[in-house]
Amino acid sequence: MSAVFLLLLLSTANISAEKGLPRREPRRLSCVRCCGPSEQPISIISSRYTRMSSDPAYSVPKVQPTIDITILKGEKGEMGEKGYPGAVGKEGERGLRGFNGRKGQKGQPGPQGHSCKQLYAAFSVGRRKPLHSSDYFQHVTFDTEFVNLYKHFNMFSGKFFCYVAGIYYFSLNVHTWNFKETYLHLMKNEKEVAILYAQPSDRSIMQSQSLMLDLQEGEEVWVRMFKRERENAIYSEESDVYIIFNGHLIKPAIE
Repeated sequence: MSAVFLLLLLSTANISAEKGLPRREPRRLSCVRCCGPSEQPISIISSRYTRMSSDPAYSVPKVQPTIDITILKGEKGEMGEKGYPGAVGKEGERGLRGFNGRKGQKGQPGPQGHSCKQLYAAFSVGRRKPLHSSDYFQHVTFDTEFVNLYKHFNMFSGKFFCYVAGIYYFSLNVHTWNFKETYLHLMKNEKEVAILYAQPSDRSIMQSQSLMLDLQEGEEVWVRMFKRERENAIYSEESDVYIIFNGHLIKPAIE
């Protein structure tokens, strides 16, 4: 009986193949969605990235080691070299006035003054050495002191300093040099007020210049040489004085 049923099935299959009917493929099992329609399946790579993200639910806890500084701290080193001073800061506000200090001891008495010191001023100085101009402007100094009342003329700087304001008379006398130019300025502070000039000549001569000036206290009068294209020089000797600069007060501003 079973053999007969098997033969019927084989014959039916052969007839279907002969008639060209399509053969059915074996049925495959389909995947069943495990999530809702609004959700997307999560791949293994994305789920692994989520665990490594900053989400606190999936983030890996951070480990912060604690180091005991007292264990690593070494011995105190030597003091280094002093550094360069820093920039000057802004000036601060003026502070409150402090308390009055103690009264100091009485000082030593000063030198006795001169009753006529405020009414007189005079000087007369000379130079025993010749001088050649080497610069554009050259200061003329003096080495011989004839008169220097109250030391108003500074022999080191070669300048007369006015301590008594008033009208002064000044004169300058020099000896020229053969075949050389003589060119000097009589200066008041930093401005030339008079010129002493002599052209080059085969004969040396005495040349002079004089003037009066109204001076205020603190002003200075001095002499300088002025060099141009030619050589400028003034002559003198160790045995005698050929260069003389004089000045004296004629009338003080306050009598």
